[in-house]
Amino acid sequence: MEHEATPVQPFGLLLEPKQSLDNLCDLDIDHLRELVRREHLIVLRGFHTFQDAESFANYCERWGRISIWPFGKVLELIEQENPEDHIFDNNYVPLHWDGMYRPEIPEFQMFHCVRAPLAQHGGRTTFSNTVIALREASAHDRSLWHKVTGHYQRKMEFYDSKTVSPVIASHPDRGFSVIRYNEPPSEKNGHRFVNPPVLSFSGIEVDELEEFHSSLRNALYAPASFYAHEWRVGDVVIADNYTLLHGREAFVTRSPRHLRRVHVLGNPPYVNPGLVSHQ
Repeated sequence: MEHEATPVQPFGLLLEPKQSLDNLCDLDIDHLRELVRREHLIVLRGFHTFQDAESFANYCERWGRISIWPFGKVLELIEQENPEDHIFDNNYVPLHWDGMYRPEIPEFQMFHCVRAPLAQHGGRTTFSNTVIALREASAHDRSLWHKVTGHYQRKMEFYDSKTVSPVIASHPDRGFSVIRYNEPPSEKNGHRFVNPPVLSFSGIEVDELEEFHSSLRNALYAPASFYAHEWRVGDVVIADNYTLLHGREAFVTRSPRHLRRVHVLGNPPYVNPGLVSHQ
C-alpha cells in the first residue's frame, strides 16, 4: 500500500495514506519497525485503525511479544475522578523511560488515540531524542552527566520497585550512547503532583546537582531534540523507548483525552539491567 512520508521536526516521520482511510494493518510491519529504529518515532495518521482495545492489542502482537501488566496488554490512559497516581491525573508527566521499574524494558511504545483533547486544551505527549541531546551538548555537560547515577523508587497500583541507572547508558542493541533519566517532578502552577517517585542522584557533589539537572533539562527540552505530539482521533504513534524519553503536558480537566498504550518487547527481550527490587 502506498503512503506519503513527511519528516516531523525535529525528528520522526509522519506517514499518511494516499487514499483516505486505507487500513493501517495492511502496512508492512518489518518496514515500519525499521523506520522506527532509524527515525525513533513514527506517526500514522489518516488510516483506518482499531475499533477496540482487543483489535489494537492484536495488531501490536504482530510487532513482537507484548509486555503483560497486571491490567493486561492495553493501558487505558484516561483522566480519573480521584486519581491515585499522576498518569491518571490531568497534570503534566516529567520525562522518563518506560519499563524502568519492570523486569523487561520494552523496545516499542504503541499509542492509539481514541479521543483527542479539545483545541488549545493541552495534553500533548512529549518526546526527547537523547541521541540528539548528547550530540548537541557541550563537552563540559557530557562530562558532568557521565558522572551521575540515578536512583529511582516508585510505588503504585501495578508495582513497588527500585531501579538504578547511569544517566548516560548504552543502547542495548546498537551500542551508541543514550540518556536514561527520570526528570524530578515539580508542582507547576500550584497543581499537586499525585504520587511522585522517590529520586536521588549520586556521583557528584551536592553543590553540582543544580547544574546537573538544569543543564540536562535544557538539553532534553531544546528545540533540536524535543517533540510534542498534538493528538488527533485515530492517530497511532510508535516510539523507540530505548532511545527516547517521553512525558506529557498538562491538559484541561475533563477534556476528552483517551489514549491506549501497549508495550512491545525487543527480540530477545531486554532484561532491565538496573532493577534492584520489584514487587
